[in-house]
Amino acid sequence: MTAVLLAVLVAYAIPVLWFLLSSFKPGSELFSLPLTLLPQDWTISGYVTAWTRFDFWRYFGNTGLVAVLTTLLTVLVSAMTGYALAKYRHWWLRVFFICILATTMLPTEVIMPSTFAVIRELGLYDSLAGIIVPSILTATGVFMFRQYFRTVPDELLEAARIDGVGEIRTFFSIMLPLAKPIAITLAIFSFQWRWNDYIWPLIVLNDPNRYTLQLALRSIVGADNIDWSVLLSASVISLIPMVVLFVVFQRQVLSADLNSGLKD
Repeated sequence: MTAVLLAVLVAYAIPVLWFLLSSFKPGSELFSLPLTLLPQDWTISGYVTAWTRFDFWRYFGNTGLVAVLTTLLTVLVSAMTGYALAKYRHWWLRVFFICILATTMLPTEVIMPSTFAVIRELGLYDSLAGIIVPSILTATGVFMFRQYFRTVPDELLEAARIDGVGEIRTFFSIMLPLAKPIAITLAIFSFQWRWNDYIWPLIVLNDPNRYTLQLALRSIVGADNIDWSVLLSASVISLIPMVVLFVVFQRQVLSADLNSGLKD
């Protein structure tokens, strides 16, 4: 089993390593034969050109604003929805949950026209809000929180209600802290989805000053000629926040003590 895992690791690591090292190669060396893993002439000219030629600070700011706001709202709304679906007993909530799950069976391209029509009628076209609003509620996030909250003992909620704790305070003081591992996991996925999103910003945004990072990377690719050295370097720069996010939060995705606060 260890040998198989090592083989899989190598299979995944070689393309990533090749991509990273190629960003330090001059353009003339990228397609010269024979191909080599290590650059023969190390250079950071691609990084310098990518950072100075394009307004990366603006694109980083736009993408960061969209990713952070969407992630915070996604975690909050998904947690509240999952809590209601897990702990409230009404038949229509079950129907609502089935409808939410049904949306996962539809390809994103199917609902894009109707979503775009709503965004346009709301006056959110060509704005960052037009990217954020449709991405807040996700069926994946609701399902994750619902399944997690169903494992929380009902006695914990009953004890809080007996002590006079209101529903809102119960959610924010008890349930949401217990679901911290799920919240962090969903936050990582949501941030990754929004940071790497390309199709929806391409449809909604028209002003280059509002472009996200993925649209900016697409603008590097010319119609007839592609500066691969600059494109590879810009792509590596765009991956840095995702790497930092993973390194910072990987240790915090741990299981919670669901029985905390209960007596035997």
